[in-house]
Amino acid sequence: MSVYAVSEPGDVNRLVTDHLLLVNRIAYHLIHRLPDSVQIDDLVQAGLLGLIEAARHYRTDQGASFETYAGIRIRGAMLDEVRRHGWAPRSVHRKARTLSAAVQAVEHRLGRAARDAEVAAELGLGLEDYHQLVREAASYQVFSFDDAIGDDDDLPAGETYAPTDAETPYDSLANEAFREALTKTIARLPEREALVLSLYYDDELNLREIGEVLGVSESRVSQIHSQALVRLRARMRDWRGE
Repeated sequence: MSVYAVSEPGDVNRLVTDHLLLVNRIAYHLIHRLPDSVQIDDLVQAGLLGLIEAARHYRTDQGASFETYAGIRIRGAMLDEVRRHGWAPRSVHRKARTLSAAVQAVEHRLGRAARDAEVAAELGLGLEDYHQLVREAASYQVFSFDDAIGDDDDLPAGETYAPTDAETPYDSLANEAFREALTKTIARLPEREALVLSLYYDDELNLREIGEVLGVSESRVSQIHSQALVRLRARMRDWRGE
């Protein structure tokens, strides 16, 4: 079977021109999951560079259509841009680590899912201060969680993706194992937290719509969503090397 690689400038330009709308679609899909400090124009600019790189390096033996391959590269370029500019200050990372350590300690001690009041007590905080800490930490978690679950979920049924030269087979296996562990961890979350994550990430409902489904306020959904992300981080600490 012949292998087709894009090499001519005309081929690259055609692929880029034909898939500009894909960049916008991915940017607007991601922007709702990132902090307000992240600008849509920055995502689009990074995505365009990702699209150009995809057009230059696409090969038909990678097991995916160009749109699928480009989508993964575009999305990765956008997330790299967010990560490179370090939108979350060190204090947020520190709070996220402190919070996940407290959740892990309580759950190990009690052998079940930690309740808000129990984690707050572990940290020596009142409930109101604890919930504020969860909200701050969760802004970091949204980015990390979305980064972790994206690649293979973007592949249409029947398509596979072969790693680029920059990705070793070990990297692919490690990522696959991580996602499998993450999937199992999500399945063990408290029922309502798992449902909120499913509605938000799989069904792509916004917080208001999820509130209507669950019969609770939008602020309560936000709280459940934040708590779920914090609990995920706590239960995945070993995988993250924390």
